[in-house]
Amino acid sequence: MSRKVLVLNADYTAMSIVTVPKAFLLVYLSKADMVAESEKDVLRTINAEYPLPSVIRLHRYVNIPYRGVMLNRQNIFRRDGNRCQYCGTQDHLTLDHVVPKSKGGKSTWDNLVAACRNCNSNKGHRSPEEAKMPLKSKPFRPSFLMFLRDCSGPLDAIWVPFLGIKDKGISY
Repeated sequence: MSRKVLVLNADYTAMSIVTVPKAFLLVYLSKADMVAESEKDVLRTINAEYPLPSVIRLHRYVNIPYRGVMLNRQNIFRRDGNRCQYCGTQDHLTLDHVVPKSKGGKSTWDNLVAACRNCNSNKGHRSPEEAKMPLKSKPFRPSFLMFLRDCSGPLDAIWVPFLGIKDKGISY
């Protein structure tokens, strides 16, 4: 089952996104309450039907001291929409240092972008300006809430109030 469920802390702040089986288990074991359920789907067993969770809230508050997004390859690709930041293709993606490591560039959110093999090779040990390869978007460090909202794939419309989305014109 590929559907996802938004998990809220006890104070209704967004914590994470989990699979339906994980969310159902939390509700079934009385560790969470179902805040919203799917209007279309249900979970079926041999003997019963259960509502399919869409948003759940934990009973106990979980203190998360650091709510940042981990810097890794998959998260860079998600932030960049799985597209090369030089030509826009989705094929053969690699990571590229905007300021090359040979010139003191670090492996940080602000210096890493998704790039296809060809663009990464063509840019080489030069800056985008030196290589005459402008970036499609400036690299940035995403906030936790922004990452949940914008980089986790398609959003369920029921999640909107819990993710701080004010623009109702976005597509789901």
